[in-house]
Amino acid sequence: MQSKATSVKDYLDSLPADRREALEALRRVIRANLDKDFEEGMQYGMIGYYVPHRVFPAGYHCDPKQPLPFAALASQKNHMSLYLGCLYTAEDDQERAWFEQAWTNSGRKLDMGKSCVRFKRIDDVPLEVVGEAIRRMPAKRFIEAYKAARAATASAPARPKRAASAKSAKKATAKKTATTAKKRATKPKPVSRAKRAP
Repeated sequence: MQSKATSVKDYLDSLPADRREALEALRRVIRANLDKDFEEGMQYGMIGYYVPHRVFPAGYHCDPKQPLPFAALASQKNHMSLYLGCLYTAEDDQERAWFEQAWTNSGRKLDMGKSCVRFKRIDDVPLEVVGEAIRRMPAKRFIEAYKAARAATASAPARPKRAASAKSAKKATAKKTATTAKKRATKPKPVSRAKRAP
């Protein structure tokens, strides 16, 4: 859910009190541990932390006009999200493994995708772990990890298309059969010559 807010203040002011307090708490932790070469602002409708063009002129490969994203905070429909690009581009998954272990050791449940941590209350988040994850990845190291990941992707052979699973193939066949049956049911039946009026 992307916000139309043009500033971090506007974004936070638009939230219900509990969500605003939660994201403000996370924001304080991020800013306290953020390397000086990162900046904060609105990016992709979220509160973003990124490597500005003055530090990394190439910008983000998906949209070079955008600075290189590092982390973000967002209020979604059913939860809040913390996006940690520093875990997504880690050279050998050591940072992600460390993060998952540290979070688990805090006694809190981790609900995480590739780099997105979902939570409903700030009490669900071990703030010290988030602060350490941010601190462990200064901008220069993040840029090098990002460039290495891009180079590895560019040199990797194209992946062959995956064959459809038996379940998805069965589902597609059932859908096609249902569509055909529906067409037949609605198609007018021809009248035989014997029944036609002279």
